[in-house]
Amino acid sequence: MKKLVYIALCTLMLSSCNIYRQFEQPDVAVNESYRTLDGTASNDSITIADLSWTEIYTDTNLQTLINYALENNTDLLVAIEKVNEAKASLKSAKLAFLPSVGVSLPTSLSYSSGNTVISYDASVSASWEIDLFGKLLNSKRKEQSALLQNQEYQQAVRTQLIATVADYYFNLLALDKQLAIYTATEKSWAISVETIKAMKEGAMANEAAVAQYEAYHAAITAAIPEIKASILKQENSLSALLGNYPEAIQRGKLDEQKMDLDIKAGIPVQLLANRPDVKNAEYNLVSMYYNTNIARSAFYPSLVIDASLGWINPLTALASLTQPLFYCGSNKAKLEIAKAQEQEARLQFKQTLIDASMEVSNALITYEAELQKEVARDKQILSLYNAVEYTNELLKLGSSTYLEVLEAQQSLLDALITKTDDQLNKLNAITSLYHALGGGRE
Repeated sequence: MKKLVYIALCTLMLSSCNIYRQFEQPDVAVNESYRTLDGTASNDSITIADLSWTEIYTDTNLQTLINYALENNTDLLVAIEKVNEAKASLKSAKLAFLPSVGVSLPTSLSYSSGNTVISYDASVSASWEIDLFGKLLNSKRKEQSALLQNQEYQQAVRTQLIATVADYYFNLLALDKQLAIYTATEKSWAISVETIKAMKEGAMANEAAVAQYEAYHAAITAAIPEIKASILKQENSLSALLGNYPEAIQRGKLDEQKMDLDIKAGIPVQLLANRPDVKNAEYNLVSMYYNTNIARSAFYPSLVIDASLGWINPLTALASLTQPLFYCGSNKAKLEIAKAQEQEARLQFKQTLIDASMEVSNALITYEAELQKEVARDKQILSLYNAVEYTNELLKLGSSTYLEVLEAQQSLLDALITKTDDQLNKLNAITSLYHALGGGRE
């Protein structure tokens, strides 16, 4: 009989070897390089994600805002608390390997010849589950991966926060520059309206010209309050991101932003180590892997040792080996669910890596496009300044019409605003690339 029990236990332990096997990172196919605007990409192992965010953003006002956000942003503080929760859960899983001990102090009352007798029967009990088939081990490993997953979630919130503060800040600077452009244009056109009126008095222009000039001037004037409102809203959004009530934001100017970096994207496989969301997805897969092992361990017996020591009773100990008999259907269903959840996590991990590679490629393409536009845009603006000056002079000489002047002025204003958008797009592209590569880790 003992021999049969021994053989049965050995068979169970051999069949459960997979339960003890540690997780191995899946072999995910990754491209050798990123797609770019000109079709070529460097396979340099260096990436700007290795730089500190203070090396990326040198504006002292922006650095102050980012530092403040890292200390006060609500989402980041919540993520930190989630890490603390995971640490406590891991501690609980580790303590499960130790026996649980309890103390009871029952009392009883009895009466004898009119006297009350109080008797005590204090006892100490302990229960210890022996981890024969990895249930506790896999639970601990699952909690370890959950802790790592929450730490990567915290990193993801941190990197996203740095990028968002930078984007909001640059948007604010772009709005400031747009306001300056519209304000200067409005003043210029106020003078132009007076000039065209004087030309009308001298029979050099008609009432239609005056009306067109006044209409154009009114349109410029009407745009200014809208830009001011956008500035205030952007300040409010940035204040909320910092964890503050709406307030004015101390800032520099768009033209002062110098981010002349040696842009290096590295190789796609680096996303496995740098991107916190990719690491988060990987640790989620790890957690589901060990969850499947826990579901498998439910098919095997559990060994529990119970012991008690009483004030009256001597020390007693009892070992019980419990084999599940009538829960196989339920345990089988739980295992199938765990396997499905593990496969879901595997697919999500692969898709997260694909999305990360796409984000890097898009940021590279945008950045390169903005670089190539700079020279042409500056040439366009210079030509339009000359066109405005020439058409004004020709109008005074009677060789041009007021419509040509209006068209030249409108084209110049559009080009100046577009130039501002180009500057903003370039700054945002650098931020997007830095964030997409996993930059800003603590």
